[in-house]
Amino acid sequence: PLTSIPKGEKIPLEIHYEDEFLIVINKPAGLVVHPGAGNPKGTLVNALISHCGKELTGIGGVERPGIVHRIDKDTSGLLVIAKNDIAHHDLSEQFSNHSIKREYETIVFGILKDPKGKIETFIKRSSTNRVKMSANLKMGKNAITNYEVKKTFGMVASHLICRLKTGRTHQIRVHMSYIGNSIIGDQIYKNNKTKLSQGMREKISFFNRQALHARSLSFVHPKTNKVMDFNVSPPDDFMKLISVLSKI
Repeated sequence: PLTSIPKGEKIPLEIHYEDEFLIVINKPAGLVVHPGAGNPKGTLVNALISHCGKELTGIGGVERPGIVHRIDKDTSGLLVIAKNDIAHHDLSEQFSNHSIKREYETIVFGILKDPKGKIETFIKRSSTNRVKMSANLKMGKNAITNYEVKKTFGMVASHLICRLKTGRTHQIRVHMSYIGNSIIGDQIYKNNKTKLSQGMREKISFFNRQALHARSLSFVHPKTNKVMDFNVSPPDDFMKLISVLSKI
């Protein structure tokens, strides 16, 4: 197991807000949140240690200082990080009682039956593949995703807004795959019933990560009790995918 204390590394951060209690960043796709097997360094935590200096060390455990929630390596978007124990405790509490509001944008294969809906299952670790989670109707942790279709591209794809009621590992990816509209570019949870032409497949093949972006985050500040609202547009590759699909 990893017990070495991560070192600070100079990795650029896109900071949307910072004070002595917390920091809100827009994480680029490709950046791992904290050190773990296979990613001992070069993570967001290493960047934060370098940026925040001593303030951050140890909060939330030596390997994951300040981390109260995560988004996958290949997902872009907003994250809040606690800079002291008060903030860590308070934000963790808000996450565990699901009072933090989070919205994601995603582009999935195919057309959904309903323009808006709720997906509710349990989610547990897959029994056949340890890196994978699976939706289950009987056991696991309760998971609820509300979605709304923002735009459709022929019969090929849909641009959705997803609102998380719970925050399970890989939740949106698992839920989209479960209903048969897996996220474009998702290598782990591929499950789409949509038949794509060879030409279409080639046009979107440049997009080789899951098309998922954490676009908004809203929580109560641990010290001031003010509601903090953040929004950030998807990155360029995501916008390029939309423009390629728009030409259908």
